[in-house]
Amino acid sequence: MKYFFLAVFFVATVIHLYASLKKNQKLRNITKPFILLALLGFYIFAASNVVVLIILALLFSWLGDVLLIPKGVKWFTAGGIAFMLSHLFFILGYSRDIDFCSLHPVIIIVLALFFVCAVCFIFARLKPYLPRMLFYPMFLYLLLNGAMNCFAIFRYLSAPGIATLTTCIGAVLFFISDSSLFFVRFKKDGKLQTHFLVMLTYSIGELLIVLGLL
Repeated sequence: MKYFFLAVFFVATVIHLYASLKKNQKLRNITKPFILLALLGFYIFAASNVVVLIILALLFSWLGDVLLIPKGVKWFTAGGIAFMLSHLFFILGYSRDIDFCSLHPVIIIVLALFFVCAVCFIFARLKPYLPRMLFYPMFLYLLLNGAMNCFAIFRYLSAPGIATLTTCIGAVLFFISDSSLFFVRFKKDGKLQTHFLVMLTYSIGELLIVLGLL
């Protein structure tokens, strides 16, 4: 069954990426819900020890995908809240494998500062295009994504290896995806005109996170 769900994931992702490239909104809306649903099925059947926190993280990612399909600020906000919960559950899931005593405080501070600076840089460029009511919630959201990245890196530093590194790469791609989405949604005259990069980095990122956790 795990290979069935993995196949569904790849088929749905490829079709969705094609639809994104062609700006086919109808096909994007049809295929989008299947991407994370299939990845969740793959995780459940592939994991030797299923972690409820990871199931919840993937479920809320799927819910975020669904809520972002309709247009409008309310739907965008609801989708953002679902993804915030997803990041929180990923953080809790990563924390199970982190030896915090082995982490030097300098590393924690440097990583935190790096992502704070990255988020500030991104929002300095976005500020002229964002509705005032969304600026701080979106800023907080991307900071939480950065925190999720930090914990993925902490997990790698606690137990260096291919698995933990794979999850780190996936987390970084998730951060790139969210940053790209903000530019696509709000900076209409920017270079990013389609959701192709957003969904490419998001789909691969979520897959790598899951593979690393497996």
